[in-house]
Amino acid sequence: MFTSFSNARLLIRFRNGSLLCKRFSENYSSLSGEQKERLANGPGLEEFVENSAKQLDADSAINLTNRLKSSNGERLRLPPWLKTEIPISKNYNKLKNTVRSLKLNTVCEEARCPNIGECWGGGEDHVATATIMLMGDTCTRGCRFCSVKTSRAPLPLDPLEPANTAEAIAEWGLDYVVLTSVDRDDIQDGGSAHFAETVRQIKKRNSSILVECLTPDFRGDLCSVERIVDSGLDVYAHNIETVRQLQQLARDHRANYDQSLSVLRHARKYLPSLVTKSSIMLGFGETDDQVRRTMEDLRNAGVECLTLGQYMQPTKRHLKVREYITPEKFKHWETMGKSLGFAYTASGPLVRSSYKAGEFYIKNLLKQRRSPP
Repeated sequence: MFTSFSNARLLIRFRNGSLLCKRFSENYSSLSGEQKERLANGPGLEEFVENSAKQLDADSAINLTNRLKSSNGERLRLPPWLKTEIPISKNYNKLKNTVRSLKLNTVCEEARCPNIGECWGGGEDHVATATIMLMGDTCTRGCRFCSVKTSRAPLPLDPLEPANTAEAIAEWGLDYVVLTSVDRDDIQDGGSAHFAETVRQIKKRNSSILVECLTPDFRGDLCSVERIVDSGLDVYAHNIETVRQLQQLARDHRANYDQSLSVLRHARKYLPSLVTKSSIMLGFGETDDQVRRTMEDLRNAGVECLTLGQYMQPTKRHLKVREYITPEKFKHWETMGKSLGFAYTASGPLVRSSYKAGEFYIKNLLKQRRSPP
């Protein structure tokens, strides 16, 4: 290989896969001294390759940015920061076997959560966690972002589910557990009594376990909200899901923005010391102003803990992703959460409403509030 044109004896070109060579010594000898000096001091092949690689990296970054937002409804490819592997470990298999044997459902599986390997496997601390989904695996609503099965008439509630759930949690040895459920509009109280009984069963076996309840909106029935609060839970969570302007696009028609705010506001009003929590998915096509306004509305409703994560289309039948939000933008929303006064804001592409990384902070927050001054 030559490092400068002055040392070159061959001009190399590729045409249709074949290598062609042409001597240019005659042309070189006819150059003036000044021209020969400029060639000798000019860039060599190494600089050419290096600069080409830099240009390639720059072009790749531009192309990646262009692929993060859909302009004509096409399905976007996953960016590199959302590609994860699901590690299989002893903890993972143990938790999965317990769930199967006791006929329980988890939102980790039903919602196809990308963090299932980390949470079920236990991560570095080897403490496994899961979000138990109560009242069956079939929802009466059909939100366009959710992969949980739907039906107007799901199976009746399992009366043994509260006890079985408490037994499973006791076997796992957890100190923090998240309970959620499908919507059950076919039941008069929305399943709130069943939900509350599960919390009581857990606390009965171990009163020190911290229980977070990620509840439905119960069609706005505030008596059902109070029933959950009275169960002895530690954190009341309800997800607003998206900004006001995109509620009808993403959520079932029986859910709405103001109804969700009412649930969160009433839970905090009914028990002022209660920690409340909500979550926003990004990537539906929302604007920055809309996200900020949603965060402000949640904070004004008394919500203290907030999570923001990337919406990921579960199947081709569901809403397409309009935009993949960059990690840097998620960091911006985390900073915004702090400035708005949230006690805890988890914001990242793979963050979910019941994200394991947030449990450590919320546990400490609860312990600090309950410790004597």
